[in-house]
Amino acid sequence: MDILVLIKQVPDPEALVEIGSEGKDLNIEPKFAINLFDEYAIEEALKIREAHGGKVKAITLGSAKAIEALRTAIAMGADEAMLIEDEGFAAGDGYNTALVLSRALEKEMFDIVLCGRQAIDADRGEVPQMIAQFLGLPHVGVVVKLDIADGKTVAESAFEGAKEVIEVALPAVFTAQKGLNEPRVPLITGVMKAMKVQIPKLTVEDLGLTRDMAGPGGSKTKILQYLPPKKRPAVQFIEGEPAHAAAEAVRILTEVERVI
Repeated sequence: MDILVLIKQVPDPEALVEIGSEGKDLNIEPKFAINLFDEYAIEEALKIREAHGGKVKAITLGSAKAIEALRTAIAMGADEAMLIEDEGFAAGDGYNTALVLSRALEKEMFDIVLCGRQAIDADRGEVPQMIAQFLGLPHVGVVVKLDIADGKTVAESAFEGAKEVIEVALPAVFTAQKGLNEPRVPLITGVMKAMKVQIPKLTVEDLGLTRDMAGPGGSKTKILQYLPPKKRPAVQFIEGEPAHAAAEAVRILTEVERVI
């Protein structure tokens, strides 16, 4: 069984992020990591391979630095990796990203495509669904359990306090949610292998795309402005005896803040 895992390199959760002077771009501290939800996707792919055989291939779209994320996937146990790298892909939106990745997937043989439920940088969670649409494949999101047998998959998805069980024929696209598994820590042997492996690259021309299709010109959305979150008001301490403090807290919530 051949499994493709689509991953993304994102800013480290502890990296400093500032809005540019004109509000149209972000200045991000150069500290990066593999997307959290993508680690669940990689782990699930490895578990499927262990149970059913086959191979796992990690694919990402990004700059040359994104090879670090691919090497993490190989260190965890992925068999192969591929980087889609080209300046023409810079600054594309979710539609643009999905188009590029779907073109790359058309060149691959696979039974399953696994992705993280969303990237923690933009948090849109839109690319996997569009890839499935481009490829004409079924899609199941926020998966917390996968069972594969006889060319079909039974997937369990989590939705706001409830779960949904869906059966789909393969090939199909799935997005991994926290709780699906516990990602493994790469062994030193895996890290050494990842440092030595040669990772192939694709360009716009390799995918049959023009610069207008692959770059911002092919995007369906445009960022008008980044706005900082509203500052939280200062914490208010209520002094006095417990009974008095409780009564004062209720008064503030009802008469001042009007939340109850």
